[in-house]
Amino acid sequence: METLFTLDSLFTLLMLVLLQAVLGFDNLLYIALESKKAPKKKQSFVRKIGVGLAIILRIVLLFALMSLIQYFQNPFISLHDNSIVEFEFNVHSLIVLGGGVFIIYTAIKEIWHMMLLNEHQETDKKKMSINTVIVWIVIMNLVFSFDSILSAMALTSHMEFTNQLILMTIAIVLGGVLMIVMADKVSDFLQKNRMYEVLGLFILLIVGVMLLSEGGHLAHLHLFGNAVTPMSKTTFYFIIIVLVIIDLVQGRYQKKLLLEKNKNQSGNE
Repeated sequence: METLFTLDSLFTLLMLVLLQAVLGFDNLLYIALESKKAPKKKQSFVRKIGVGLAIILRIVLLFALMSLIQYFQNPFISLHDNSIVEFEFNVHSLIVLGGGVFIIYTAIKEIWHMMLLNEHQETDKKKMSINTVIVWIVIMNLVFSFDSILSAMALTSHMEFTNQLILMTIAIVLGGVLMIVMADKVSDFLQKNRMYEVLGLFILLIVGVMLLSEGGHLAHLHLFGNAVTPMSKTTFYFIIIVLVIIDLVQGRYQKKLLLEKNKNQSGNE
């Protein structure tokens, strides 16, 4: 058996933790927005418990994927030689597609609630139960974890099975702890800067579209003869940067217009 903590394995561990952090951004945003559905005093608790349970289940998922990877990837239903739609669905693709549909539904629903006049009059009585919020955080954490675990498996494929399993487990735990810390910070930021909630929800909407494209690609989905291709992470982050820049420019422009309006009103008086 190889020595576990060599310079190479430590570098691999660092890469695994960074991978968890980079691929976990969209998950982090979902956790921050989903936890707001719980009573305000319990939101931090919900985030910690939700991510904590998800860490345990991620490790279980890691063992399952490494042992049963072929069953997750093998198609169990397919349709070919059709000019309208073709597909080869497997367990992995259905999980990713389901996650994409749910996130798009969640984002649209929250955006619609924001447009209602009584949105800011919402009380804790109308909030979801703590257990329900935790369950959804755990479920979506697992949906997001598929790509990160599969990428981590590829990154450590040169290692012995035992060392590979240990390093990936350590990376999952460290990534989960980092996510717990960052989820509180992201949630606090959104709470203090309510204007960015809309931006966050539209980013979440794009995350859902990205998952749909990824799930469609995994299922070898073709619509009217055109293959569904996955949205790259580069494209995803580019869209986020553009949205953030637009939001910042629009915010500064609105402040400028408001100042000019106030000056004009003061001058007329």
